[in-house]
Amino acid sequence: MDISKIYIEFHDPIWTLLLGTALFFPVRKLIWTLYVRKKQKTQKDVTEEEKISLKNRATLTSILLCIVFSYLYVKQVFN
Repeated sequence: MDISKIYIEFHDPIWTLLLGTALFFPVRKLIWTLYVRKKQKTQKDVTEEEKISLKNRATLTSILLCIVFSYLYVKQVFN
C-alpha cells in the first residue's frame, strides 16, 4: 500500500478537518460572546442555565460555519 496514493485521495478531507478544528474554538467563543451580549441587552442578568443554552447554540452554529468555511477554503486554495 502506497502512502502517497492515500494522501492524494484524502488530501482535501484531512485539511478540511484540520482547518475546521483549528477554527472551531475561537469561533465558538466569539459567537457565544455575541449571544450573551445580545441577551444582556434585553435583560440585565443572564443566568447560568441561559449561558449554557447559549453555548450549546454557539457550538452548533460554529460547527456548521467552520466546516463550510474550511471546505470552501480548501477547495479554493488547493484545487
